[in-house]
Amino acid sequence: MSYDPVHLTLVDGQVREASAPALVPRVERGSLADLPYDNARQDPDAVVFSRKSSREGEAGSWRDVTAARFAADVHAVAKGLIAHGLRPGDRLALMARTTYEWTLIDFAAWAAGLVTVPVYPTSSAFQTRWILQDSGAVACVVEDADQARLVSTERRQLPGLAHLWVLDAGAVEQLRQAGRRVPDEAVTARRGLLTPETLATLVYTSGTTGRPKGCALTHANFFAEVDNAVRLLHPVFAPEGGDPPSTLLFLPLSHVFGRMVAVGCVRARVRVGHAPSVEGEDLLDDLASFRPTFLLAIPYVMEKVHDRARATAERAGRGAAFDRAARAARRFGSTEAPSLSVRVARALYDPLVYRRIRRALGGRVRYVICGGSPLGVRLAEFFRGAGVEVFEGYGLTETTAASTVTPPLAPRNGTVGLPLPGTAVRIADDGEVWLSGPHVFAGYWDARRGTALPHTDGGWFPTGDLGSLDEDGYLTITGRKKDLLITSAGKNVAPAPLEDWLRAHPLVAQCMVVGDGRPYVSALITLDHEGLTHWRRMRRKDHLALWELARDEELLEVVQKAVDDANRLVSRAESIRAFRVLTTGFSETSGHLTPSLKLRRRAVLRDFAREIESMYGEGAGAYAE
Repeated sequence: MSYDPVHLTLVDGQVREASAPALVPRVERGSLADLPYDNARQDPDAVVFSRKSSREGEAGSWRDVTAARFAADVHAVAKGLIAHGLRPGDRLALMARTTYEWTLIDFAAWAAGLVTVPVYPTSSAFQTRWILQDSGAVACVVEDADQARLVSTERRQLPGLAHLWVLDAGAVEQLRQAGRRVPDEAVTARRGLLTPETLATLVYTSGTTGRPKGCALTHANFFAEVDNAVRLLHPVFAPEGGDPPSTLLFLPLSHVFGRMVAVGCVRARVRVGHAPSVEGEDLLDDLASFRPTFLLAIPYVMEKVHDRARATAERAGRGAAFDRAARAARRFGSTEAPSLSVRVARALYDPLVYRRIRRALGGRVRYVICGGSPLGVRLAEFFRGAGVEVFEGYGLTETTAASTVTPPLAPRNGTVGLPLPGTAVRIADDGEVWLSGPHVFAGYWDARRGTALPHTDGGWFPTGDLGSLDEDGYLTITGRKKDLLITSAGKNVAPAPLEDWLRAHPLVAQCMVVGDGRPYVSALITLDHEGLTHWRRMRRKDHLALWELARDEELLEVVQKAVDDANRLVSRAESIRAFRVLTTGFSETSGHLTPSLKLRRRAVLRDFAREIESMYGEGAGAYAE
């Protein structure tokens, strides 16, 4: 399917607005709760899920779940929720890792007429209490005893929370048993009350500052998002020939990105597996046994796949060969019509390097849908050259995930693609990106009124991101409006491009660029544990403590080169003039990262004020301590 022409609006010769017509009509009746039932009626034997077996002797095997079985599971759990007195519109919170039970309860809650409220499994007691309080949740499902204790310690401040179920303690079976006496018609009646405009979920933004806000997403929001995305990305969701489509979900379903893809797969009857652990070896084992045809990922995951392959090659004494292969892949991936010599070089390295990359992803992955933050030109070109097409997207919780996406057969590296069909993108006078379309949320949840308050301007949602549209309507994100730095010389600096480039380096875990009101730009850099372990082993510096490594001249030279490479992206006035390698990392636990791995800049500025000041004091011309 070709991408319909994008309509462009020019102001003073520059593209200021781009819109794409919808590929599918709006859904006029029903809800997401109908999807399992529709699948069971239309193709009951279709395999829609695979569950990792926990039986003895079946390690690494997966048991298929048909459309009929999933619908029966959804129906039984929905009856259990009704049996416990939950009423239409009640909010049910869900706090668990990425598992089959997560998706099951999500759809069962919808079938019972409820509104689901995802909570990150890594949330603190304060964050959890705030979300449960603000949403007015009357029930909560958690994964394990630790999460149950966390919620239980807050129960005195949650008088409206009447039910707490624990998945590891048999919550699904308990609900199933409780609903045995509830007539099937009760669920049918609940589903009949739902319309596309009914509230489906409250997804709380992770909040880089202040308290999270509940984004009210309707069933219509999800339909507009997934129907157009599935139709547009037909090579991913409905390929012609080859392996049937399948994906292994490992990103948190608490995040709208993972949730949207999960719903889209149910809508398109794509086989889905769940991987609750994202630890390196656990995830690689699951990928190897499940063997998906496509994945959804954030740039961090793609960076680690690349870095691990590079480290493995270096340990085998083939680091230089890997680097040559990477350059060949980027040359191939940087153009739509690679020359004969470039195609020959790619073919040469395919069995030696690229096939190993694909094998690490399970061996059958042809596509990756990447979002959350820009992947970066280098990695996008590398993976495309290695035989894995990357579809980048851009969106927010408020827009039910993607608002722009790379169209098939028409990538443009460095951009986040064209408007998703049915979406319009506008660049405001100050460079802010505004979005419009049926996937834009109903508004932020107002706990006092028990409803969503609209948060758009004439149907347009101001994202807070800065960007530009090129002559064909492709969007490039240049940073956050509130993160824009203004040096004492009056130079505006967007930190995101520099930070994204540096984070792609194997030794760098996180980077935060600073310099607001300062004479020049500097950076705080944390070291990646896996990359640092490999670097120490290769250079026989295992005996050095972390504080010694942060001052090690050889390591600082490597980081300096990475900084120099990043500085080529910007002018001299915007370049990083000094940096500090920190001996402690940024993490969600420390309060420096959100659950979706975005920087909490205020917290970093506060906690590392001394290190920042050291880059602007006497002798600040040095690049490290």
